[in-house]
Amino acid sequence: MTTELTKENPEAAAAPPPGAAPVERRKVPTGHRRLLTRRDRLTLGLMATLPTVLHIALVWMTALASIALAFTTWDGIGFDSIHWVGLQNFKELFEQNPQFWPAVQHNVVWFVVLIVIPTPLGLFLAVQLDKRIRFSRVYQTAFFLPVVLSMAVIGFVWQLVYNPDTGLINSVIGANEPGKYIDWIGDPDLNLWAVLVAASWRHTGYMMILYLAGLKGVDPTLREASAIDGAGEWQTFRNVVFPALRPTNTIVLVVTIIEALRAFDLVYVFNGGAEGTELLSILVTSNIIGESSRIGYGSAIAVVLLLISLVVIIPYLVSTFRKERRA
Repeated sequence: MTTELTKENPEAAAAPPPGAAPVERRKVPTGHRRLLTRRDRLTLGLMATLPTVLHIALVWMTALASIALAFTTWDGIGFDSIHWVGLQNFKELFEQNPQFWPAVQHNVVWFVVLIVIPTPLGLFLAVQLDKRIRFSRVYQTAFFLPVVLSMAVIGFVWQLVYNPDTGLINSVIGANEPGKYIDWIGDPDLNLWAVLVAASWRHTGYMMILYLAGLKGVDPTLREASAIDGAGEWQTFRNVVFPALRPTNTIVLVVTIIEALRAFDLVYVFNGGAEGTELLSILVTSNIIGESSRIGYGSAIAVVLLLISLVVIIPYLVSTFRKERRA
């Protein structure tokens, strides 16, 4: 009888009889939360703490130390030889150093060349590869290969190209004979432009990848609407695609400025930053680790380079944070 009532009314069967104490029901767990063990917490702590400590020690502490040393004189031998000189290093740098202003000019020329030549060329290659032409993957790999190589390796490769005796250029134009040599690396009127050709060769692939990523993010319906309106390929790119690449253009501009300011290894491999290829980064290195070992003076040049970089980086970060807040 009880079994039949249970089958007919299971809720009544589950209810306690009158006068009986209520039975505490325990909720059946639908899942479980895995707690971290002590070893897991220790591992996560080390993974978060160690990189943070290294970053602070190797980046922030060294940057603050360079700013402080910029107002001193120090030969690097013992901390007791550090002497406070105030703004004397900056005054000497701006008024008495014959290499400073040419170095600033060369950094500006570096930036202008990278913006004028490899950036449009990278955009052109990205637009062509975005059309999904045949063997596009092969072309992407070929154009991006110089970006994978280190700047030192690129410098050695282009040294072979510019070699006065056996270099490719002089051999092609017949300038590898006595009396006809063209010294692409040693001539102050040519060496900067020769280095910029090598830098542009690498920078083109970098810009191509950035613009190719930007083109993948353009809404295809915009192009379809433009085609329906009767716009040609150039009109679609100029009025639809290129305005949609505004975020990519901002990134390209910032990256190019940083590349122009931190240019060092390619020039150093070429000719050590000799006459005609002076750069701010070369001056910093030559004063800090050179024969003179003027660490305070080299730090003053590094501070100037830092301030120039912040003029570009801070507005970019501010605009980025504003966009994130609006989103």
